[in-house]
Parts: sequence; C-alpha cells; structure tokens
Amino acid sequence: MLKLRRGLLLVCILTFVFVLAGCGGAKEAGNKSTNTSSNAPAAEAAQPESNNDTRTIEHAMGTTEIKGTPQRVVTLYQGATDVAVALGVKPVGVVESWVEQPIYTYLRQDLDGVPIVGLETQPNLEEISKLKPDLIVASKIRHEAIYEQLSQIAPTVVSETVFTFKETIGLMGKATNQEEKGNQLLADWDKRVADFKTKIAGKSDITWPEEVSVLNFRADHARIYAGGFAPEILSELGFVFSASQQEARDKGETVLKLTSKESIPSMNGGVFFIFQFDDTGEDEVQKTYEEWTSHALWSNLDAVKNNQVFMVNEVFWNNGAGIIAANRMLDEVYQHYGLTP
Repeated sequence: MLKLRRGLLLVCILTFVFVLAGCGGAKEAGNKSTNTSSNAPAAEAAQPESNNDTRTIEHAMGTTEIKGTPQRVVTLYQGATDVAVALGVKPVGVVESWVEQPIYTYLRQDLDGVPIVGLETQPNLEEISKLKPDLIVASKIRHEAIYEQLSQIAPTVVSETVFTFKETIGLMGKATNQEEKGNQLLADWDKRVADFKTKIAGKSDITWPEEVSVLNFRADHARIYAGGFAPEILSELGFVFSASQQEARDKGETVLKLTSKESIPSMNGGVFFIFQFDDTGEDEVQKTYEEWTSHALWSNLDAVKNNQVFMVNEVFWNNGAGIIAANRMLDEVYQHYGLTP
C-alpha cells in the first residue's frame, strides 16, 4: 500500500513538472510572437520601402537613377530653391540670389544656415562636392556644360530652363520622392487661377481679357518681358499681349530690348506691371525711368491714360521663379485689381 502511494505521488509530481514546462514554453512562444509583431513596424519606420526603391527620372539631359529619398539636396537655380522649400525640403547648398544677396528675403527663414555654393551662372563644383549631396538639381540653360561633372559628384536632374515652375515642381517632386506633395501644390495653384479668372471676369470696370505689358527699366535701356516667368503666369490668368509681343512669344523670345524712346509705343497695353527698383545706388536706372516716363509718347499709352500702371516686386515677378514666388505674384495681381484672394 505504501509503495502504491509513493507511485501515485511520483506520477503527480512528474505531471505537475510537465504542465509547468508546457506553460513556460507557451509563454515564451507568446513573448516571441509579441516581440516580432512590435518590432516589425519599427523596422519599417526606420527604413521604409520607399527609401529603398530606385527610380529613373527623365529630365532635359537624359535620365538619372535615384535611390530612395534624397536627404542632401543642392539646388543650382532660384526656382529650384523656391520649390525645394515649398516641398518641405531644406537644401544643404544653394546658389546666391540675384538680388537681396545672399538669399531672397522671403526664403531666408526657411534657409537659415544653408551655405552658398557660388552663382547660378557659375556654381562652385568644389564646394558642392564638399557637401556630399545625394541629389543635385540644375538647369540646362545654365549648366549644360558642367552636367557631366555634376553627375560625377551626385545624381543630377536638369530642368529645361529656369522659369517654368510647373516643370520644376514635377521634376523635383519625383526626384525628392515628394511627388504627391508636388501634385498638391499644382492642384492648389490651379484652384487659385480658376478663382482669379472668375473674379476678374465679374469686374464691370475693365474690359476682359486685358492686354498687358511687363516692363523693366535699366541704366541704358528699357525692356518689355514678352516671355519668361511673369508673362507665362499672366497668360495662364487670361491676360493677352499686343501683336508684336505675341509674335516674340511665338518665336520663343523672352525680352524685347528698347534702346530708343521712339520705341515707347511698342510698350502699349491696357495695364502695365513695372519691376520696382531701389532708388538707393541706382541713380542711372532712376534717370532712365524718369526720362522715358516723362516723354510725350509715354503719356499716349493706354495704361498711362487709364491710370493702370503698377510697380511690382521683381523678386516675385521675375527672380524667384518658383511656386512660392508665383503665389506671391498672384497676390499682387489680386491686390492691384481690388480682388480678395
């Protein structure tokens, strides 16, 4: 009887041990399952699939392969710098601005601390290389001759020119892996254009579409901007151009240079937008402006007779050449026509 009890006790002890072992194994398996589940999202967050993909970007100089999302971007023309900021990308290097050096006032806060890598027309390849970029954004009109050298430093994508901000957004959106955000910027722009067209068409005090001239005065001549950044935007907004300006546009000419005051009638239009200049240090420009605008031929122009001559910010209307500048320019057009954006 005693032996039987001892036998039963031994069986109970062994059974209890096996149960504990099974529970421990199940708990350990459960912990492994939980750890695998919690670690997977963390791993994806650290290195998402989009950061490993390789995209082939078509551009003005051919094609370029870019892997993942570039983190160190260098922009070599003003429009690209503007668009980078709009996309939420802070470049590691930019070229010097044309005015308000070294960086346009409207971009300074977003580009605080970003080094300058030379001029748009002459970027410093050595300084660019020191920054170890993983993407360079250039333009064919400025950088065709150094494209191969740039490509040896980092993957380089190239726009056709420097003032077509929609092309720049499309190119940089793809190259920086921000295509969705780029598309949203363009969609928002299209909404503003449509809004302006609706509101300007409802104004009873002007004849629409209105004939426009974009003017600029220099130390020794005057200019009509028939093409380029501002005229292309104005055309999209519904403005029209004189026959001579439209002929120049059709030929792909951007600037009509006027060296004689006898050419003043070619400026004619229903509204003038004149690039504003700083009187300080620009005495010769001021002199040219005063001489031309005090001429008898000037007083006969339609915009002058109808008091439709507006001074505008050249940075937004010409130099910035990106989506932020375009929106600032459009703000001024709304303002000059007494419209609410």
